[in-house]
Amino acid sequence: MRFIDQVIIDVAAGQGGPGCIAFRREPYVPRGGPSGGDGGKGGDVVLTADANVGTLLDFRYRRKYKAERGRPGEGSQKTGAFGEDVSLLVPCGTLVYDDESGELLGDLVEDGQRLVVAAGGKGGRGNYRFRSATDQAPRRADTGRPGGARRLRLELKLLADIGLVGFPNAGKSTLLAALTSAKPKIADYPFTTLVPNLGIMDLGAYQSCTIADIPGLIEGAADGKGLGHAFLRHVERTRLLIFLLDIADEPAARYASLLDEVGKYAATLGRARHLVCLNKADLWSLDEAPPRLPAGTDALLISGATHQGLDELKARMKLELAQMAS
Repeated sequence: MRFIDQVIIDVAAGQGGPGCIAFRREPYVPRGGPSGGDGGKGGDVVLTADANVGTLLDFRYRRKYKAERGRPGEGSQKTGAFGEDVSLLVPCGTLVYDDESGELLGDLVEDGQRLVVAAGGKGGRGNYRFRSATDQAPRRADTGRPGGARRLRLELKLLADIGLVGFPNAGKSTLLAALTSAKPKIADYPFTTLVPNLGIMDLGAYQSCTIADIPGLIEGAADGKGLGHAFLRHVERTRLLIFLLDIADEPAARYASLLDEVGKYAATLGRARHLVCLNKADLWSLDEAPPRLPAGTDALLISGATHQGLDELKARMKLELAQMAS
């Protein structure tokens, strides 16, 4: 099943309830005045960020949501009950757009953050509201106002402290499994990972960080080739990038391509802090010199399979994150 990180849904708030036309009917009170109450407000449609929700998959099977309309007003100036809201849970990191205008309505980042995307209509006025010195027995009331409606585009950008970026079969899933308790699919062929995976790495001293394994990029990803945009959008929210290079697969050229693809997608990403790792060092002959990278590039020699160099990588990750937080 394909990872769902962008969906389009239609939402409609509830219409306000109609006002009531009523008059007092009590013993010994002839010609009781107007007593019709207002209609209830229509229900809202609300999006709520929930840390326990991981994808937008549920919206694939249901695309239309409508809140309840307000109840009619009643006699004795009683306001009708409000319509029930529709509350939709979305993953933290969801961007909400008006699909027709392209306007960004909200960015739901924190757990529990709420966004009203369609407001319920106001209830109609009952005839009590229309009383006056010249009209003491009004026989009119308002209908409720319609609720808001719009088509939304929801886009998910994963929230992670560290993002693993590399070309297919560079060993990102193996490294994620070695650094965290995550269990991504691992196999010896390209494009094993078709969905982003998340894992939690223990930094010690009651500290931890989140690592995202971004599926393998290909040349032209920034231009939308393959699933480039679907994957690159998840890199935008990471604080630190790990460029993972296969030590035996022209790492210098691959590194240049990664910088180019990430930088073309978003200029700020090209300047983002990152670490460079030469992976699969266990398959490299000790008699051979490590591949040369551009001058000034500090690369760590690691192996996700044998855990070679991972202690040093963890220390560097912790240092980088601490420097960015200070």
